[in-house]
Amino acid sequence: MREVFLVTEFTTAHPLRVGVQFHQQQTTYSSFAGAVRRVEDMGVDTIWNWDHFFPLYGDPQGNHFESWTLLSAMATLTRRVEIGCLVTCNTYRNPALLSDMAKTVDHISNGRLILGIGAGWFERDYSEYGYEFGTGGERLADLERSLEIIRHRWEVDVPSPVRNPIPILIGGGGEKKTLRIAARYANMTHTFGDPGTFARKMRVLDNWCAEIGRNPLEIERSCGTQKFATDAQRDAYVKAGATHLILGLGEPWDFDTVKDLVRWRDNRHA
Repeated sequence: MREVFLVTEFTTAHPLRVGVQFHQQQTTYSSFAGAVRRVEDMGVDTIWNWDHFFPLYGDPQGNHFESWTLLSAMATLTRRVEIGCLVTCNTYRNPALLSDMAKTVDHISNGRLILGIGAGWFERDYSEYGYEFGTGGERLADLERSLEIIRHRWEVDVPSPVRNPIPILIGGGGEKKTLRIAARYANMTHTFGDPGTFARKMRVLDNWCAEIGRNPLEIERSCGTQKFATDAQRDAYVKAGATHLILGLGEPWDFDTVKDLVRWRDNRHA
């Protein structure tokens, strides 16, 4: 008989962490690199970019940089923080190739990479770069197949990752498929929504973990936080089950908000 884990009240062994996702659009590499160095010095736990080929807001033809080559740079720009893409679009790269890319950045960073991955959604990226968009269901099925390949390659390729296996973050909150995939493969999840929505999705994730016999407390839960969030709003996400809040920023970078987020984390730890 399989062991079933049921969580009726949120508890976790994961420490409270904060991160920043820099949107690598409408900016220069010099400005981006300076921002990465600065927020590490400010004390954040994680730094992220995103996986798009074109800006998501502002000038649609504005400056934009590719995520994985940028992650290699982020690995050398930093010393302490974990880094990742929030999140890699699975179907932009062959999964065996992606496993090798991740392993390489893992070595460059000395084991500080998190492989953030999702099914993809921004149709312009697909159409302009010649990828087949397909349906949401098809992209999720591809994601699940790719995760099997990626984990297998980390087991057999040489050299193996420094941190083996590399932790996997699965982004998205679809309750029938995405959270089921996360229950099976994820070390972390990232979900959007207000605290009530987030809490419901975490209960769904817990139920999927019970369905497959996995301890749900193994999975770190992250969510987005806004530039003008209050302490009470951040506390509400923690009450709903989040232990990792990630602030999204575009140019011009708002370092005061980062400072406030770090202060909030430190006060919670006190």
